[in-house]
Amino acid sequence: MSELARILLVEDDPRDVELTMTALGEYNLANEVVITRDGEKALDFLYCRGEFSTRSSENPAVMLLDLKLPKVDGLEILQKIRSDERLKLIPVVVLTSSHEEKDMMRSYKLGVNAYVVKPVDFHEFVNAIKELGVFWAVINEPPPGSVKKAP
Repeated sequence: MSELARILLVEDDPRDVELTMTALGEYNLANEVVITRDGEKALDFLYCRGEFSTRSSENPAVMLLDLKLPKVDGLEILQKIRSDERLKLIPVVVLTSSHEEKDMMRSYKLGVNAYVVKPVDFHEFVNAIKELGVFWAVINEPPPGSVKKAP
């Protein structure tokens, strides 16, 4: 593995953030994981605003997006980035506890690349994140303009 990706994790649950970071860290799947804990901060990151105004403008190789977020929910984020020429190619994986068909249908209609319901079991959750990380951050070739560079 000569190249590592930048992953944007949009998640407000500290336990899920910790589990996700543990799973990604076990395989060193990213040279950078940016964590935003609400939808507004995620949009600030994507649009290089606020505390992210000086970051490099490359897009993440993948965004892991929770739906139920404070300030701006995941579906609103998805709608905004899919309507923005500069952001619409970012691969987005919805990672949610929602089993609701309406959430899944709306996510796919808005152009999500994958919809994953978070397993409740610790080991299943960690394994699911590892598999997601390996595919999206290593196997998948991200769109041009994504951060993917040698460690």
